[in-house]
Amino acid sequence: MPCVLETVYLRERDDLLRRLRRKVGPDHAHDVAQEVFLRAAASGQVPHLHNPGGYLNRIARNVLIDRARRMRCRIAPLPLVEALDAPFAAEQEQALEAADLRAILEAALEVLPDKTRRVFVMHRFEDMAYRDIHQELGISLATVEYHMMKALAHIRGAVESAR
Repeated sequence: MPCVLETVYLRERDDLLRRLRRKVGPDHAHDVAQEVFLRAAASGQVPHLHNPGGYLNRIARNVLIDRARRMRCRIAPLPLVEALDAPFAAEQEQALEAADLRAILEAALEVLPDKTRRVFVMHRFEDMAYRDIHQELGISLATVEYHMMKALAHIRGAVESAR
């Protein structure tokens, strides 16, 4: 039986995938095709078929129907209304934590080299893209990335050591 199934697979796979791509898109076609061939292998009927392509198409149709039923039967989650459903955090505690983090960030930025600090501020506070920073400062994109990685690592270390 494995030889017969392998022959059917090699002969019918491309046509089946082409049809499935039209039905479910390229992202899911291979998954559905795999399920089709698994069901065909489990049925044990492949060696006795006169029209294996038709049989695979019927299995594919059934798989698609099963998928549609599963999708229809899924429970739809209700949207979370944050203003009503979320627990209230202590605003004063959050304000203190934010102030502490701001102080840690400012202290960490002060000890960074000028260019590294400038690249970080341009990207994080002025919302500039790496490409814009590269053009404005006249440095390569790789250098912009280097300075950002250096700044982020330094700030992460400062935050971790402060906690």
